[in-house]
Amino acid sequence: MPPLLPTANAGATTRPEIMPLGEDPADREAIAGPLAAVEALLRQPRRVVYWARQGSAGRLTGILFAIALVCSLLYGIVVGTFSLNAQLWAAPLKVAGGFFLSALICLPSLYIFACLSGARVRVSEVCGLIAGLLALMTILLVGFAPVAWIFSQSTQSLPAMGALHLMFWAIATYFGVRFLQHGFSHFGGRPAGLRVWSLIFVLVMIQMTTALRPLVGTADSFLPGEKKFFLSHWVEELQK
Repeated sequence: MPPLLPTANAGATTRPEIMPLGEDPADREAIAGPLAAVEALLRQPRRVVYWARQGSAGRLTGILFAIALVCSLLYGIVVGTFSLNAQLWAAPLKVAGGFFLSALICLPSLYIFACLSGARVRVSEVCGLIAGLLALMTILLVGFAPVAWIFSQSTQSLPAMGALHLMFWAIATYFGVRFLQHGFSHFGGRPAGLRVWSLIFVLVMIQMTTALRPLVGTADSFLPGEKKFFLSHWVEELQK
């Protein structure tokens, strides 16, 4: 008699992406500090999600926010090297402020959408996942920073530099949102609400780049005095 073929579900419970959090011993390894948190975000996102659900998650959330702050400031310095002068301190403040303001603005709606989708989640857990989202995005931006610096020193085209930074931001956002979706997949909610929130988050961050302009060019004041929609701002910049 020939051996029975394995069914489609055979071994499904051993796949790490659908295994309940904590069943894999690697999930329970403590995240001791910033370097361990960076490694876990890049290599073992399940580990970050697991510890974000524990009672001591506040420390990890603080570490992730600190990583996001440092990395966003570093990338902001690279953004400022295109125009130099005041942008060397203004751009880092605006980049870091844009990330954290966008997260703060979108945090209540994320919790609401998570609850409406049926996810069993607490506010502290949502804060932990948002911190992971920002940390992963800014880590990726720091990885792109040498490339951005080379272009900032070899071109004077403001639209080209703006498009390059926007491309790097889009890539970082994709992976950050993917981490968030992976995290919420362990909370039992439906993904539709999270997709809507992801679109809102992207729009808020794009508008923030216009509200805090200029990030790449120069201006007479730290913040603009005129309100603009981001599409109008982009069209005006391309016509210069």
